[in-house]
Amino acid sequence: MNTTTITVIGVGLIGGSIALALRGDEHNRIIGFDVRQDFLDKALALGVIHAGTTDLQEAVREADVIFLAVPVEQIYATLDRLRNLDLKPGVIVTDVGSTKSGVVRFAEAHIPSDVTFIGGHPMAGSHKSGVEAASDRLFENAYYVLTPAPGTPEEQVERLEKLLALTRAKVVRMDPDEHDQVVGAVSHFPHILASALVNLVAGYDNENHWHHRLAAGGFRDITRIASSNPRMWRDVLLNNREHLLKIADDWARALDGVMALVREGDADRIEQFFKSAREFRDGLPERKKGALPPLYDLYIDIPDHPGEIGRITTLLGAKQINITNIQIRETREDMLGVLRITFRSLAELEKGEELLRFFDYNVYRRE
Repeated sequence: MNTTTITVIGVGLIGGSIALALRGDEHNRIIGFDVRQDFLDKALALGVIHAGTTDLQEAVREADVIFLAVPVEQIYATLDRLRNLDLKPGVIVTDVGSTKSGVVRFAEAHIPSDVTFIGGHPMAGSHKSGVEAASDRLFENAYYVLTPAPGTPEEQVERLEKLLALTRAKVVRMDPDEHDQVVGAVSHFPHILASALVNLVAGYDNENHWHHRLAAGGFRDITRIASSNPRMWRDVLLNNREHLLKIADDWARALDGVMALVREGDADRIEQFFKSAREFRDGLPERKKGALPPLYDLYIDIPDHPGEIGRITTLLGAKQINITNIQIRETREDMLGVLRITFRSLAELEKGEELLRFFDYNVYRRE
């Protein structure tokens, strides 16, 4: 069987995870490209790629498939560079950006006719970054959206889908514009709301520092996505502005509507507002990977005496259950449990929960 050469441009969390997943087939050879040699050295040391280079032409010359695992704005610049390089006839170029319409249109206008561009968006991520956080199971059970333009050869789309099966993701096809509208509503706009709310409270805190102190509990949890990369989200918003402006108008009307009920003192309709939201939210798939990374958190009641946290981490470590974060909660107005432990995966969380319950700890999940 012939070797398939795959070039990953941008060897970070996403690019590294794609590389690791595709290494599951011994006939795939993974070439990494990055502008920083130290990133490539780390990827090589971790066994993420077979070879790496800072020379883009060298990286893509023999590639059968090229993944553009770079931020949205860099996708355009990279596509522009690729059209002036020697590429293998029939090569597939795909990206991992979270906006698709503009990228697909740009690719159609700029790439050579013997190159196939297929937009892609793996809808999974992590709160960690860098190739050291890469995992061959990052995309397992997540949706991986492909957005081929009309006229894209079916055999090329199927070829990419077959390759992506190694990621264990659920590969689906969507129209680029439809993708941007849906992801705008369930991912992009929530980031705007979270950041706007944090900035609002930060302003209040200038006058009353209790806002900062009491925000350590549930407020911090519901606004976690406000800690995302500012430059990345600047580019995402600018590339999906049309849909986000429409969603913002709809949001403003929805907010005005519920606040009108508050002004009128309409208790029944206010209750119905929360009830309908709860019903829809409770019907969402549990612990599935979607547009926003899921949390694998346990909340634990522990006695207030020395050594208890150490005992818990020792119990977990003895069973080789990995944790990625641990936090002592100062306020917990909406959630039982004074200790929060974050696990790497749902499987690790479930093992940790079973173990801690066995040792008679009161353990809770955020549903």
